[in-house]
Amino acid sequence: MRWHHLLVCLAAPVAVMAQTSSSGASACAQCHAQAKSQPSTSMGRALEAVENCKVLIDHPVLTATVGKYSYRIERQGNQASYSVSDGTNTVSMPIRWAMGASSAIGQTYILEKDGELYESRVSYYRDLQGLGPTLGSGASVPVDLKEAAGRLMSQEDKHDCFGCHATDATQGRQLTLENLKPGVQCKHCHEGVETHLAEMLVNGYEMAAAKGWSKLRGFSTEQISNFCGQCHRTWAEIVMQPHPSIANIRFQPYRLTGSKCYDVDDKRISCLACHDPHHEVETESVEYDAKCLACHAGGKPGAKPCPTAKDQCVTCHMPKLELPGAHFKFSDHRIRIVKPNETYPG
Repeated sequence: MRWHHLLVCLAAPVAVMAQTSSSGASACAQCHAQAKSQPSTSMGRALEAVENCKVLIDHPVLTATVGKYSYRIERQGNQASYSVSDGTNTVSMPIRWAMGASSAIGQTYILEKDGELYESRVSYYRDLQGLGPTLGSGASVPVDLKEAAGRLMSQEDKHDCFGCHATDATQGRQLTLENLKPGVQCKHCHEGVETHLAEMLVNGYEMAAAKGWSKLRGFSTEQISNFCGQCHRTWAEIVMQPHPSIANIRFQPYRLTGSKCYDVDDKRISCLACHDPHHEVETESVEYDAKCLACHAGGKPGAKPCPTAKDQCVTCHMPKLELPGAHFKFSDHRIRIVKPNETYPG
């Protein structure tokens, strides 16, 4: 029996690695329903391989003109090329990854040329059903075709972008794109997934379930904000930036921290109180009423009931605001009483 146990212990990590590397969340889905729904969410598809990119499949040719430059994205088989022309010369690059889920706001393309990676200067926007300038690119005018094609990504850019949009793309501060798995998968947020699966293979489900792995619902509100803020930006990170503007509306943990009702210890105001990361974000405002009323219907001392309404709370207190250039209205997570004609509270 000792030899049998030793063989299982040696084989388990190999089996686990094979399961997680070849099928992503499918190994977890054997026991956890969350792993069945999560891969189809925008988070689960935060990075798409070109061959699986729905935008590029549904739009085999995309074109746009920005200033004096003409852009063209063309799908050929399972690959896609990205080119920019000034009317005389043309630069072409293969698209390596689509960053951003097809079903979400839009996506930016990661290009490769001469061993370097570039962020495309035009992006696909869902509301446009086409290409437009990549958010932030309007601050500069390209000096040549190469710069018009895209922005050269620094090592820090690659670490931060792939580290949030993919799984196993980084290890510490090192970039490990050779191990990259597209999208946010289970182990991206849950530490010890391989160990947990190995425990199940060796000692069975009950023993593995008893030990478990990192469970974020045990975190305080502040811990959850900082955890989600690793990608969605923390209060500490954004508050140090000069000249706050409406651009920070994208950074929900930062915005939420500025809410009058924010409480570092009350889980009813945490990211996970309203959003289940294993399912797509709810877009109907009534879906959030129960979350608001958990405090404002007498559930918390000092949390006054709204004198105006008891439903569709977020339509008034979390207004949707247009971020210029994003072609999308973001829900402002700074919960407040919105006053007519007030300036954006940065």
